[in-house]
Amino acid sequence: MFERPDTGDRALLVHIDIRQDAGRAAAGGTTDLVADREEFGELARSAGLEVTDMVTGSRLRPTARHFVGKGKIEEVKQALEEHESDVVLFGQRLSPSQERNLERELRVRVLDRNSLILDIFAQRARTFEGKLQVELAQLTHLSTRLVRGWTHLERQKGGIGLRGPGETQLETDRRLLNDRVRMLGKRLEKVRSQREQGRSQRGKSGIPTVALVGYTNAGKSTLFNRLTGERVYAADQLFATLDPTLRRLELPGGGVAVLADTVGFIRDLPHELVDAFRSTLTETLEADLLIHVIDDADEERASRRADVAHVLAGIGASDVPELPVFNKIDLSGHSARIERSEQGVPQAVYLSAKQGDGIEALAEAIAERLSGARTSGWLRVGPESGKLRAQLFEARVVLEEQVQEDGAMLVHLDMDAADFARLDREHRIGDDIVLDGEALAASVQG
Repeated sequence: MFERPDTGDRALLVHIDIRQDAGRAAAGGTTDLVADREEFGELARSAGLEVTDMVTGSRLRPTARHFVGKGKIEEVKQALEEHESDVVLFGQRLSPSQERNLERELRVRVLDRNSLILDIFAQRARTFEGKLQVELAQLTHLSTRLVRGWTHLERQKGGIGLRGPGETQLETDRRLLNDRVRMLGKRLEKVRSQREQGRSQRGKSGIPTVALVGYTNAGKSTLFNRLTGERVYAADQLFATLDPTLRRLELPGGGVAVLADTVGFIRDLPHELVDAFRSTLTETLEADLLIHVIDDADEERASRRADVAHVLAGIGASDVPELPVFNKIDLSGHSARIERSEQGVPQAVYLSAKQGDGIEALAEAIAERLSGARTSGWLRVGPESGKLRAQLFEARVVLEEQVQEDGAMLVHLDMDAADFARLDREHRIGDDIVLDGEALAASVQG
């Protein structure tokens, strides 16, 4: 094993385009590739690293041993020597064995994109919960890479008298790591229960929750400060906000809501982070309305929106009502305005959080969406769901009820969308049960 340097501030980036999809280039893959490389460089700079150079290339598929071929390894070696870099960052996810093999060849520290994002999160965490979540994510990531530091103690054979100290040390490290993971899980569970109590109290008080979501660096925290008058940290860097912040939001007409500023999303967000931050992301899942903040000046805003939608679907929040907000119109040249549907419902808002243009329009749109959104249609309530049926009648939202042959009830309801969302979270109703009124009427008549 080589001796790794104590420093790691000068980073050489390696970004390889894996073209397993032959149709990618025809579908705008070049533009996506440039955006990916720029984002990778911005991630490295957000971690406080000095980027010395970026080695690029493309392959049909990665190699099992080194991810890249021998020629690319030699190119990286030359770049390392020329720029005197002390760490190599790969823009893709590497397996533990690929990291170890690359370190043997390059003789410097090698990290992948997931390790880089975890390092940024570790720097940004401020609250007790945030620090717990980051440490849990780091340990989960480290558990598959634990063998790297003990390869010089491994033995090829086992059995009585042949078990080397490497095997013993690995077993000890794994046990200690697993103990720490279990302890962190228990602490986080306690914090999650406290957060759940807060959400439950807000639900009982009838105060709706509005969550800011969007791609990282879209301007969510700046918008949050504009709406609430707070001074949460906002900066032109990726993952400036990590810990969720909740504040009271005064709405036009005397209405009140709770506004939540959440962590920004990114393409291919590491699974370790999604799992560790699930309690934080629950603020998004439990919200009555999502304010999807989009950088209107970003040429890749369409793909960024798709990335956010993918993350929302992954945490089960794709069905929460959403209001797109196009921020940074001072850079894109658009005017502040509200776009409405034919029925007059706000569908999108254009504003500049930095300049303050369009903030009043957004507050108006939020108030309208929270008060005007309705869920109307037929709902099948099974015989085992007596509590749900009683809640619907108690809320006086049932227009009609029909008995089915299997004992279930078809309930025609019309109610506030936020109230329906709360019932859906409690009873797991599901969109496959709520049917369009005309479609169900035809099926009933048939």
